[in-house]
Order: sequence, then C-alpha cells, then structure tokens
Amino acid sequence: MAGKNRFKPREIKMDATDRYNWEGLSGWKSYRMFRPGRGMYHDVRRRVPYYWSDIYDGFNYRTFAGTIRIFFVNLLPAIAFQLDMSRRVGYSFFGINEALFASALAAVVFSIFSAQPLTIVGITGLISLFNYTIYDIAVHQGIADRYPEFIAWVAIWAAITHWIMAIGNLCDYMRYITDFSSNSFGMYVGIIYMIKGVENLTAEFSDNSIQAGFMGIVVALCYWYTVHNLELLPDTILFNPVIRKFISDYAYPIATIFYTGFVHIPGPLKNANVLKLPTAPAFHPSQPRSWFIQFYTLEAKWVFVALPIGILLTLLFYYDHNISSITAQARSFPLKKPAGFHWDFFLLGITCFIGGILGLPLPNGLVPQAPVHTDSVTEYKDNLHAVIEEEDGVTTNKCHKTIDPVLVSEQRVSHFLMGLGLIGMMTGPLLVVLRTMPRCLFSGVFFVVGFPGIGGNGITSNALFLLSERRFVDPNDPRLNLRPRKIVLFDACRIFAVAASVAISQTIGAIGFPIIILALIPLRWKIYPRWFTKEELEVLDSPTADADVVLASVGGRPTMPEVRREQETLRRRNVDGEEGANSGETSSTSSKQEETSKQE
Repeated sequence: MAGKNRFKPREIKMDATDRYNWEGLSGWKSYRMFRPGRGMYHDVRRRVPYYWSDIYDGFNYRTFAGTIRIFFVNLLPAIAFQLDMSRRVGYSFFGINEALFASALAAVVFSIFSAQPLTIVGITGLISLFNYTIYDIAVHQGIADRYPEFIAWVAIWAAITHWIMAIGNLCDYMRYITDFSSNSFGMYVGIIYMIKGVENLTAEFSDNSIQAGFMGIVVALCYWYTVHNLELLPDTILFNPVIRKFISDYAYPIATIFYTGFVHIPGPLKNANVLKLPTAPAFHPSQPRSWFIQFYTLEAKWVFVALPIGILLTLLFYYDHNISSITAQARSFPLKKPAGFHWDFFLLGITCFIGGILGLPLPNGLVPQAPVHTDSVTEYKDNLHAVIEEEDGVTTNKCHKTIDPVLVSEQRVSHFLMGLGLIGMMTGPLLVVLRTMPRCLFSGVFFVVGFPGIGGNGITSNALFLLSERRFVDPNDPRLNLRPRKIVLFDACRIFAVAASVAISQTIGAIGFPIIILALIPLRWKIYPRWFTKEELEVLDSPTADADVVLASVGGRPTMPEVRREQETLRRRNVDGEEGANSGETSSTSSKQEETSKQE
C-alpha cells in the first residue's frame, strides 16, 4: 500500500496510562459533563496522524470491490425504506431523490471528516418508521399541511441535542452496552425489516392486480434466496478462494441486474406488469417544492412540541449509530487505527441539521450494513486444520476449514466513492435505469437486510440450544454447564422488550420504542447481577464494545457489575474474617488474664 511506509499504523491499546481513560478518576474529574469537549478533542487528536494514510491505503482492489458491494448494500435498502415511507405518507413529501440526496450527503461528510470512516451512514428503516409516525401525529393534530416545517424542527432540535451529548462526552456510556441489549435491538430491527417487506408485498395486491402481486412475491423471495446464498459462498468448498470471494463481493449487483431483467422478459412475465420504481426529475425534489424548508414560518407552539420528539430521535440515533460503529469495528476485524465516537456523533448532528432544513430523511449509522462494509474491505485467508475423529473404534483424519481475517483496508476512499455514486444516481440517465426496477425487488431487499438480525442473533442461538438434542450439541459449548431455566430467565426480559417494541411500532406511539430498548441497559447492570452469578453472566453475555480501538474512544473497559459484586463480597468476607480473628485473639487474651487473676 502506498501510504503504509509513511504512516505506519501503531497498535491502539487501552490501559491505565491512556490519557482518555476515565478509570481511577475521582471528584469532579470523574463527571464527564464537567469536562466538555474532552472526548471530541482526543478523537480528533488520535485520528489526524492517520488521515493521509486513510487515502493512500484505499488504492487497491479490495477497496474497489468493497465500494461496489457497499454501494448496492446502501442504495437498495435506502430506496426500499423510502418507498415504505412514501407509501405511508401518501407519496406527499419524501421520495427517491430525497433518499439518494440524504445518503450521498452523509457519505461525503463522513468519508471526509469522520474519525471512523468505515462506519456506513445512510437511511434506515427506523427513521422511516419515525417519519411516518410523526406524519400520523401531524394528521391527528390537523397540521398535515405543516408537516415539512414540523419535521424540520424535529431535526433541528435533534441536531442541538446531538451536539450537547457529543460535547458532554456522553458517548462514553456506550462502553456499558452489552450483548444483552444490543442483541435485543438487532432482533427488533430484523423483525421490523421483515414486516416492512411483507407490507410492501401486500401493497402490490392493493395497488395492482393479483397476478402482479404473486409475481412480486416470487421476485422478492428469489432475490432474497439468491443474495443470501451468494454471500455465503466463501463458507463453502465450491470453486476456489478467489472465485468464491469474487462472487460474494458482487452478490448484490448480480441479483439486482438479473431480477430487474427477469420481470422484463417478453411474455407472461412482462405481461404481469409489476409496479416499477417511481422517480422525480434529475436533482429535483420528488414534490413541486424548493429544497429549502421554510421552518421559521411554523407557529411557536409547534416548535416546542417538536422538542421532545427531537430528543426521542436523538436517543434512537445515540443507540443506533453508535452500535453500528461498534459492530463495524468489532474485535473480529484486525483493525489498527483508532475510533472516534464523540466527534462522529457531533458530525451526525450537523447532517441532522442540514437534512432537516433541506427536507431529507435523516441519515445515521446502518446497523446491518456497517459491518458489511468492514467485511467487504477485509482480506481473508482460508486455513485448513487437521481434525482427528474417533467413532466406534475407527480413527479418521478430516480437514476443517476456517476463514480468518488477515488485513483490513482502513481507508476513506470506498465511502467517498459510494457517495459520488449516489449523487450520480440522481442524474437523468441513471434515473431512467431506476425506473425499470420492480418495486417488489425491494421487498426482497428488506428480507436480505432483516433476516441476519434474526437468524444470527444471540436470542435465537439460545432458543435453538434449548431445543436441541444434547448429544448433537458441541461438547465444548459453555452453556451445557448452565441450568436451562437460567438461560430462559436471561432471555425472557429481552424477548418481552423486543415484543413490546414491535407492538408499539405498529401504533401512533411508535416514536417511543427507543426508550424500551434503552431501559434494558440499567436492567442488565442493576438487576441481573442479583439474579445471576458472575460465571453465568460470563457465558450468556459480554460487552459489545470489546475492541481496543473502540475502547480508546469511550474511556476504557468498565468493570462489570457482577465482578464488582464478587469483589465486594470477598472484601466483606475478608473483613469479617479479620474481625473474627481479632475477636478470637481478644477473647483468648481476656480469658488468660482472668485465669492469672484467679491464681493470684
């Protein structure tokens, strides 16, 4: 790599000597709000020495392949979410061009200015849910005609609270997030995406013919199956490593081009006349309006009504964006360059402000897509391991294949090129291409994005473990040492929280769902250590932020509450033991004195 020699990455290790470590501080220094801007300052200071290497290290094939993959992984879900949002608000405000503009804005800003450019920022299904819920509230309050100005003020208040949280170092509390709540959030997101896919398919029946509706189901399910299996190809033994990785890298464009052409095949397939993607003129809003929203014309009372909604939006982005950053920089990826949560959250506030006054859906970190970006720019190596198995007295030698990450192309180029590509999609010729794409294909996109959040979730894994026949379970699985009722109890609250969040998301109170997910954090830290032992929690749960490059930005690794409780119990036992020993020595001395006095 061109910049490797000039800017040699140094390994980031978080320990007590790090200047941003909060551990061991006492008094006013231990309160983050009393040291404003400290986190942003250290984020920028740590990342600036790597800035030029972030550019030089991007000129390689892995970056090119990652750019193509993440372009489709960002573009298709953004359009899918926008279609769902537009359908729910009657195609009266948001459209495809707004989705492209918002995604491009976020990509350009974060690729140039962020401290962690591997984190993909764009349109999510949750902001879609948030926006049309606000529209329902506006309709109920009789201000549907002022919806653009109202939602602009929601974005402005959200931007202000983003800046307050970033300056107040509140992103440090992400180090207290564990898989207990992050898996619940991932499960919720996956379920919501799957629901959206089904809703869009049912809309095909109501907006078109029965023939087109069934055709849409076929296209959506086949698209999902194709992308899912092509991306899993590196885990197989088909072809060779180069071909497997090549097909996996281009799974999205392969499936998208094929099924777009599929519905245009002359004959019964084309005669089904499935609905195509609606687009607006190049670089114009989807509705006849200016790009600038006159937010200052809204009545004062509605400005202040937008404040609590903006705070709820900030809470959603606080969790959603930072979790996506953590997963994009997980310990499983051999990353060397430092992260920067506070500075990036401040940047997110800037994109919220700009997006609000331009009438765009607000972008934030993409939970399913962010780790996909890191994965797409990671070099992997297939390793074979000899395994000796003995069954019925017969010994056999087998080979076990593992795919191990070797090197990550940590750079800004792929994110920036993706942004330029999204801007290009707003041009006339490429909008013509978008108009040929069937709407039902984007239901398949919902399934592709949402299913991993369910199938690969810790809640699902525990449920399958409990239902599995024990003789077929890996004998090294640490859950075998736990009582089943403990696993059930551990997941019961998570399942209830997911169910409650999904239920409230189907009502006009959907904007309150972030509170339910966030409530799991104090539950895990205050209640669960009383219900479970330290050993049980070590098996069932672990900190989500576990990479050194991440911990360097959030104040270091915290001491888990169950560990503190065990240390406190041991300390009390030692104190009681010392007191007992001292009491015994005192009583022995007094008895000897009594005997001496009697003899005298």
